[in-house]
Amino acid sequence: MFKVSEEHQMLRDLVKKFVRNELMPLEKNILDRFAAGQPAALSDEENMKLFKQCKELGLWALDVPEEAGGANLPWTALVGVNEELGYTAVPFTFPPDSPNLHMMLATVTPEQRKQYLEPYAAGETVSAIAISEPGAGGDPAGMKTRAVKDGDHWVINGRKIWISRIAKADFTIAMAVTDPERGARGGITAFLVDKGTPGLVVARAIPMLAGQRTYEVVFEDCRVHESKVLGRIGQGFAPMQLRLTVRRLQMGAWCIGMAQRALDMLVEHANQRVTFGQKLADRQAIQWWVADAATKLHACRLMVMDAAVKQDDGLDVRMEASMIKVYATEMATEVIDHAQQAFGAMGVTQELPLSWLAQKVRTMRVYEGPSEVHRMVIARRLLGGR
Repeated sequence: MFKVSEEHQMLRDLVKKFVRNELMPLEKNILDRFAAGQPAALSDEENMKLFKQCKELGLWALDVPEEAGGANLPWTALVGVNEELGYTAVPFTFPPDSPNLHMMLATVTPEQRKQYLEPYAAGETVSAIAISEPGAGGDPAGMKTRAVKDGDHWVINGRKIWISRIAKADFTIAMAVTDPERGARGGITAFLVDKGTPGLVVARAIPMLAGQRTYEVVFEDCRVHESKVLGRIGQGFAPMQLRLTVRRLQMGAWCIGMAQRALDMLVEHANQRVTFGQKLADRQAIQWWVADAATKLHACRLMVMDAAVKQDDGLDVRMEASMIKVYATEMATEVIDHAQQAFGAMGVTQELPLSWLAQKVRTMRVYEGPSEVHRMVIARRLLGGR
């Protein structure tokens, strides 16, 4: 049985209050930008105000180790935090963003800890990670970007795509092949590339669903000093997989929050809306949608909490993370779609958050590994590595 401590429940209640009182009033701004074809993101002014409030409330560096100034919360507590954040259409995360943090925690040198990790943990810098490539999106092992040693520097050449935040990032973790013969089994290395490094070119912004933006970048003889190697040479694949697992667990909790928002809206609407002399709540189709949504939300919560407990115990949860990535995104897709259908024409406007949620979860079925790849990974593991 999963039991959340009183302290962690109080934290979740605080986050819930923050989401309802501070974030949800900003939804109209986000949806207006979304409807206008602009990035559906908070302005710098809105972010600064929220960051100030977060610091005052202690909602900062929640999973950062205590020695780096954080709260070092377990995953069983972070699940509730992320579920509450997923409830709103306002894209906001308590700094710093977790996946790159955990990758750096596992790999930084003492010098890199001081220069990169500590400012990042303090929320003073923004990071990005460059993994996917135009010809190897769902298969990181197929990347072609090369890094070649030249004296005390590495020279990186290649092209990366679908990168979030790089336009504002102070540094980027760039994955590159350093030994083509070994590939993912000892031939991929991670590098820390500072903003403004010659040869790092942001080629274009790519508009995505839900008003999101990703970027394509080109590395053209981009020289980085050997002190910028993150972790061991040739051993970048495993830490990269670690940060992907962290993100997938987050996504499971976000999907629960998104689906719960859609279900709450559906229930409220069904109890008010009358068609042909009968409330929607009295119609069997609506009742089944509500029952199925509640059942699948319950199952997904148990899945995510099970993985969180195992992660806190130091167990390998890669397969559980893949299962969550598939189930949570597809569950949220169905629940949000049914809520839109129940609202009729209003459900597919950009005035309600449902359209934004639908587009957001649609992208989530692709990034951090598409559902089909995760199903392949799960099946291969169960079938003995075939």
